[in-house]
Amino acid sequence: MNIGELLGAMVQTGMSRSSGERMKNSLGGGSVMDSLSGMMEKSAGQGSGGGIGDLLSSALGGSKSSGGGGIGDLLSGMLGGGRQNTGTAGAGGGIGDLLSSMLGGAGQAVGGNRNLAVGGLGALIGALLGGGGKSLKGAVGGGLMALLGAMALKALKESGQPNRQVPVGLLEPQTDTEKKELEQSSELILKAMMNAIKSDGQVDQNELDRFTSKFQELGVDGETQDYFINQLRQPMETETLVMAAQGQPQLAAQIYAASLLAIEVDTLEERDYLNKLAADMGLSPQVTGRIHEMVGLQPA
Repeated sequence: MNIGELLGAMVQTGMSRSSGERMKNSLGGGSVMDSLSGMMEKSAGQGSGGGIGDLLSSALGGSKSSGGGGIGDLLSGMLGGGRQNTGTAGAGGGIGDLLSSMLGGAGQAVGGNRNLAVGGLGALIGALLGGGGKSLKGAVGGGLMALLGAMALKALKESGQPNRQVPVGLLEPQTDTEKKELEQSSELILKAMMNAIKSDGQVDQNELDRFTSKFQELGVDGETQDYFINQLRQPMETETLVMAAQGQPQLAAQIYAASLLAIEVDTLEERDYLNKLAADMGLSPQVTGRIHEMVGLQPA
């Protein structure tokens, strides 16, 4: 079973009614996403095949559809902040500047935008813009981890708690050890999202049917579907999350952000759950408040 693919499938399904919009907000909001879409079309010489969402979703480096390098190379160059892209967004910046601002300067924090998890980020943005097929589940899941890492980094920094440790998922793993660490962190994020979904005690059959129907459409295998359903039926695992986050504020912030993306936060039980989760993990109201602002929500 591939945890990254399951995370990606959850993103593509829509964890809650508002999860897609919240992720867009954390990336800069509708106007920024619109600008990115238009600039990508111009840079890639868009004119064939699918829409901009599919173009961005293919940002894994393999496609050669845009003269010379693949779409992955194009997105990598954009994230590198190269000024050779003359399409502008706002005050004279290129696409690289736009995407860098969307990630809150995360590229600078990790030694340059080229060190970011580019392929997954492109797949996630593409999925949010309406693209992304069944073959990109794992890449979308990786993009979610990169986004959560950027949100954690930004929230801690802007709350006066700069953290020297780079959040897992923000960088492309280069070694087997780093890949294993990403897999373990992805599993924790998955647990956090499912824990949040269960927090109001109302995981009904309609919700389960919605997930399984979309999972089948995306080609999620039966073992993974069974794992997902069984996990939703298990008791909550809040203590597991809290223990894992001890002494790791960046992971605590990622867990909280993932939980916030997974639910509507429209019941007292969900608000109480988020407040207790944050307190038990040692996150300050300043950090959680900043995460809420990023996704466009009032603090719980």
